[in-house]
Amino acid sequence: MSLRHIPTTEKKSGENIIPKVEVVLQREAINKHPKPKFLSGGVHSHPQFTLYKHQSPHGASPNINPPTPFSKPPFKIFFSPPFNSPMADGRISSSKSNSLIHHPTDLKGGWNAAIFIIFVEFAERFAYQGLASNLIQYLTNVLNEPITQAAKDVNTWVGASSLFPLLGGFIADSYLGRFNTILFSSLIYLLGMIFLTLSVTILKHKLLFFLALYVLAIGDGGHKPCVQTFAADQFDEDTPEEKDTKSSFFNWWYLGIVAGSTASVFVVIYLQDNVGWGVGLGVLSGVLGLALALFLLGIKRYRKEGPTGSPFTRLAQVFVAASRKWRVHPTHGHNNYCYEEEEHHEPHHLHVQPKIHTLLHTLQYRFLDKAAMIDEVDAKSKTRDPWRLCSVTQVEEVKLVLRLIPIWISCLMFTVVQSQVHTFFIKQGATMVRSIGPHFQIPPASLQGLVGVTILFAVPFYDRVFVPLARKFTGKATGITVLQRIGVGLFLSILNMVVSAIVEAKRVGVAKEYGLIDDPKAVLPITIWWLLPQYMITGISDAFTIVGLQELFYDQMPEALRSLGAAAYISIVGVGSFLGNIVIVVVETITSRAGEKWLGNNLNRAHLDYFYWVLAGLSAVNLCFYVWLSMVYLYKQVDEGHHHTTGHQGSDHKYRAGV
Repeated sequence: MSLRHIPTTEKKSGENIIPKVEVVLQREAINKHPKPKFLSGGVHSHPQFTLYKHQSPHGASPNINPPTPFSKPPFKIFFSPPFNSPMADGRISSSKSNSLIHHPTDLKGGWNAAIFIIFVEFAERFAYQGLASNLIQYLTNVLNEPITQAAKDVNTWVGASSLFPLLGGFIADSYLGRFNTILFSSLIYLLGMIFLTLSVTILKHKLLFFLALYVLAIGDGGHKPCVQTFAADQFDEDTPEEKDTKSSFFNWWYLGIVAGSTASVFVVIYLQDNVGWGVGLGVLSGVLGLALALFLLGIKRYRKEGPTGSPFTRLAQVFVAASRKWRVHPTHGHNNYCYEEEEHHEPHHLHVQPKIHTLLHTLQYRFLDKAAMIDEVDAKSKTRDPWRLCSVTQVEEVKLVLRLIPIWISCLMFTVVQSQVHTFFIKQGATMVRSIGPHFQIPPASLQGLVGVTILFAVPFYDRVFVPLARKFTGKATGITVLQRIGVGLFLSILNMVVSAIVEAKRVGVAKEYGLIDDPKAVLPITIWWLLPQYMITGISDAFTIVGLQELFYDQMPEALRSLGAAAYISIVGVGSFLGNIVIVVVETITSRAGEKWLGNNLNRAHLDYFYWVLAGLSAVNLCFYVWLSMVYLYKQVDEGHHHTTGHQGSDHKYRAGV
């Protein structure tokens, strides 16, 4: 069944204009299931709608598969709501959703709305990075934690901050909607930062400090998965102009994130190291308050969609239906598959949801196809049991999720490498000459700003130079595929660890040369700019892999799971941080038994360069795994001419296999 709004353009004298909603009932669905009682006659009155049965003059719908025996024209029903109905202004509301039917002249959304959200994310990244970038310095210098313990504490907090978005994304998609989730989580985020400021000034206590850290992480967990998706929702994929704009949106979105992070690294870290942690964290609290005010300022410009109910129910139905038909053998034909979506709503509570494109049948994970097969029990049933018979689109949505899981796993090593920026890179820099002129010293954590500066140049270069150049050779509108883009970043992460190992060996060599190997607090006569290459490679690899993951997990996830898709890509950072802790523990354990720890408080005596070589080797093995995955990966396959309503919004990626 499809549903669309029809604006009324004619008006007789003395009459009011009544908007209509056209419902097209495919004859396939009508033949399979009995018509609802309120559709059984010609013209009927209903408390909410007036119904008119109409024979379409246009013949059969071109989107019905197979063409026979459903070649007769569909029925069309026009719902004309009374003026006291919520539909009278072009909207339909229900107890479960606030989804809108947009008028063609709807001026909401687009860059006019997205620009507000980008500035909000700029402020949020300013606050988060201002804390995360220098956290290890506070733990070691103020709370006097050992280096390895501080590194594990930082990784644990970053990991938790990146896993909470899974919960935040689920709440947004199932209950609150993205706008409300952003609003509530921003308040929690702000409260957490205020408590953190108090814990380092008035109420100095280690327990309160860590408690505030994780309250802040909870707020960040609701903010992260929704903001990017909410911003992307401002671009309508069914409007050619907005669809073309959206293709470069993710580049500029990430540019805004990096700009906020970079500004924070240069400004806030200096305040924390030279003025005081209370001042530095107080600035972050003020920025978060400004971000919340800015978000509310654009409220009238946003396109907002309500929650669609638990997206996991729709996925679970496929597994249950497939397991109930485990004895049924999948076939290559199409005649015994359920292709049409079916809405189950009370007449008084018509639930209108955004439009999506129908997904076509693929041959991967064929055991799930049984869920869409019509067996004898289904054929005899008067109504469709959603826990026994699912549509092909519903089955393909589950396949989309399953295809992304191996890609998710293969990117974990990338985040293990990137996590060194917040931990051991900083401690390396703290032992090197950081002076610029006679009176100024660079805070060791501020060198992370070079990552942001590199990205600020790399992303526009990629969007404006690399893509047009690559397009001439590949013929692809995006230059290279999103999986190829991610793969380039994975390769660069290997190069990053190789360079880092070489630079660390050079640093330790200087310590030995000047007899400072047993003085961990000594400033070695080697400039901190030796670390410049590894920071720059980190930035370039981010521009490829992180932006690519954002696009992949937005575009290839089922539309009802897009907030969770954003959370899934963010969770790569979280799980990768925990995996980094595991690698540290394993390396510490093995090397301690050998009598010489590679990681310790005295980096001059440690073998951090060996640790980097281990990460390079693991990343190389992981890259081989990723290349194989990308070669067999199937992108979303879409029937671009067929639409239905399930609370999703479509994509028009062509079906293709491999990288």
